[in-house]
Amino acid sequence: MPGTKLKIKIFGEPILRKKAKPVSQVTDEYRRILSQMAKTMYEDSGVGLAAPQIGLSEQLIVVDIGDGLYKLVNPKIVKSQGKQSINEGCLSVPGVCIKVKRAKQVWLQAQDENGRFIEFEAKNLFACVLQHEIDHLKGKLIVDYASLLEKLRIKRKLAGLKTKVKAAKLQL
Repeated sequence: MPGTKLKIKIFGEPILRKKAKPVSQVTDEYRRILSQMAKTMYEDSGVGLAAPQIGLSEQLIVVDIGDGLYKLVNPKIVKSQGKQSINEGCLSVPGVCIKVKRAKQVWLQAQDENGRFIEFEAKNLFACVLQHEIDHLKGKLIVDYASLLEKLRIKRKLAGLKTKVKAAKLQL
């Protein structure tokens, strides 16, 4: 897969809390970024990656749960139903797993990497991953779903991630 592996932003980076802007037109540059995001996701053993996680506040996500790669621009959930709870991890919150309640089935509208409008339905794990990545576009992270007990359990780990982010900024 062409392209350079990108650096993933870690919990504590302000861009992870910003609302991503819609993409007005899908260009070659966006296609290149989507390919780089996919390469990064695969190399870091992820099943999804959103543009804010690589420092770009735009509505782009890539997802592959093993059934093929989806490169989506301006994805939007238009309908959801059912409930499921899955333990979720996140490349931007390494070492943390949170049980998250989400819809079991979602209907999505988006553009593909060629700018064509698409609609599709997703169930189970695929639905979960899409909701997780779309949360990133809204500035929401898995830690926002943590119960009080889980927040206490991960408090030290999150503080450590924030400290790493601050230390990296000081080295610049």
